Amino acid sequence: MTALWVIIPAYQEEARIDGALNALAAQHDRDFTLLVADNGSTDATLATVHAFAARAPFPVHTLTEPEKGVGSAVDTAFRHAIAHGATLLARTDADCLPAPGWTAAARAALLTGDVLVCGRVTARRDEHGPAGRALFRALVALGALFGRIRPAHHRRHGYLTPYRMHAGNNMAITAALYQAVGGMPRRPSPTDRDFLNRVRRHTTAVVRSPDMVVQNSTRRIRAYGLLGTARWYLERGPGPRPTDIR
Repeated sequence: MTALWVIIPAYQEEARIDGALNALAAQHDRDFTLLVADNGSTDATLATVHAFAARAPFPVHTLTEPEKGVGSAVDTAFRHAIAHGATLLARTDADCLPAPGWTAAARAALLTGDVLVCGRVTARRDEHGPAGRALFRALVALGALFGRIRPAHHRRHGYLTPYRMHAGNNMAITAALYQAVGGMPRRPSPTDRDFLNRVRRHTTAVVRSPDMVVQNSTRRIRAYGLLGTARWYLERGPGPRPTDIR
């Protein structure tokens, strides 16, 4: 099968990354290589990954990216994977839970051509109750609407395809397209919008895969509060709080 690598950037994720690793171990399609890009953690993040690697049903690699920022960690990891033979790339985050069909859906979408695939995000069921999950859905919908109507995203600015919601914790892209657009912006998050716009300036091949589902952490709601989280999903930053709770 075509070489698929899954990338997870991580920073101080000892409390959550085991869930992401176990979710990947439960995938229906386990013909992939996992690469965890640690962004200088001082906790047991890497130790947890190494312990998992001993029992994992697929190859597991790690690297350390000293340049701070999720964009730097992701870009280094993607380029490392490509240099080691990856032709298909999928990414999730260390606090997320990919559904069992996630890698299969990513592979199926990527095999249609040189595309960027946007998956569907839902709220983790183990962090908030129904009200918190409903709030998360509303915030994601608000962010998607803002992205579509934002004047700077209109096609008159040189974009070849309409804007669509793109979550960095649930994406896939071919290696060829990743290299063609210059890779992920090497800076702290949020990087999703800028990367999507790089792709939109290059191609119309931005597709949505509703079967590519990831349960997203809602911890930002607790850390930033409602208004801070809304600012985040509107890509205005979290206000006076740190730029990324990770």
